[in-house]
Amino acid sequence: MTDTDIAPGQESLESGAIAFGPKTEPARQPRVLSIANQKGGVGKTTTAINLGTALAAIGEKVLVVDLDPQGNASTGLGIDRRDRRCSTYDVLIGQAPMREAILPTAVPRLHIAASTLDLSGLELEIGAARDRAFRLRSAIAAVNNGGENDYSYVLVDCPPSLNLLTVNAMAAANAILVPLQCEFFALEGLSQLIKTVEQVRSTLNPGLSIHGIVLTMHDSRNNLSNQVAADVREFMGRKVYNTMIPRNVRISEAPSYGKPVLVYDLKCVGSEAYLRLATEVIQREKELKAG
Repeated sequence: MTDTDIAPGQESLESGAIAFGPKTEPARQPRVLSIANQKGGVGKTTTAINLGTALAAIGEKVLVVDLDPQGNASTGLGIDRRDRRCSTYDVLIGQAPMREAILPTAVPRLHIAASTLDLSGLELEIGAARDRAFRLRSAIAAVNNGGENDYSYVLVDCPPSLNLLTVNAMAAANAILVPLQCEFFALEGLSQLIKTVEQVRSTLNPGLSIHGIVLTMHDSRNNLSNQVAADVREFMGRKVYNTMIPRNVRISEAPSYGKPVLVYDLKCVGSEAYLRLATEVIQREKELKAG
């Protein structure tokens, strides 16, 4: 064979031709939504579990990252504490990659990186590190490798406070999803959260935005609940999702069985609401990409 008879892809040193391997596409990064509100009891964990389940049910590959030391998202998805040998704590202190902390759940296409109480001491351990606010961002960036197990969404369940864990979640996120309970002080807490988002945007994550506000524990028979919903919509406009999560006993019961409400009782009004919310989240994602 002469230099003019080089087979496709074959290298010829004499002619200076260089053979390149097949082109590899970079791993597509997941959309990271941090579910945050400094107030406790507003439905953050319930939203993380059930929105994740609903997204998985309509075909998305979803990772829930439990960043709350209480570990309720992990328990609510059926992960026994004895099985959490590697947790988000190990990831954030740099002892393990995120993939090692990920566990499958009973829901197809839904995985979780579980947490332990060790997370409560994280601030003392890494508070002096220069990259302390970006530990989660770096860990998530390394999760997808371009294979069939890549995630399309990462949902971060934040603790009920504005500490280093929440700052890590906001620094890693494309957007914040805010659960807001339909109660008297809802708007007061929302104002504080918006200020925090603005601070993170100006210092750590210029691309951060509020994806949407989901009204939770709504009781249509209660005048105060309806008035709060109306006030939040007037104050935040289109940022508020159309879907409202109702007060529903099946939503409250499901975590004690280690199941999302969509697995516990698919036909209840709570399950139907979370399926609508997942559809609305994906629709907003499409609008963001188009814009």
